[in-house]
Amino acid sequence: MIVSLLYLTTFKPNIMFNVCLCARFQKEPREVHLTTVKHIFGYLIGTSNLGLWFKGKEDFRLTSFCDVDYVGDKVERKSTTGRCHFIGGKLVALICKKQGSTTLSIVEA
Repeated sequence: MIVSLLYLTTFKPNIMFNVCLCARFQKEPREVHLTTVKHIFGYLIGTSNLGLWFKGKEDFRLTSFCDVDYVGDKVERKSTTGRCHFIGGKLVALICKKQGSTTLSIVEA
């Protein structure tokens, strides 16, 4: 199930964070992880008609945003850095990376 969801993150980048969080617990999954995966599949079924659509005469400017979540990970207490890139107002890339070390202040993050 996780492998299928990881493949779908190519087309639906908004599920990437939740899928990757569930993938971290593949070795010892619990009932809550299976329930979360089922919720993700339910979300995908309900939003199957949504996607990216570019019109021919649309403005193709690249816009990027970046943010840091200071110790937002409740499991390992590490900061998360996120970036998103838009072309013409449509999300085309979503990058979320957990920092390699634990930080003690927002300046370190």
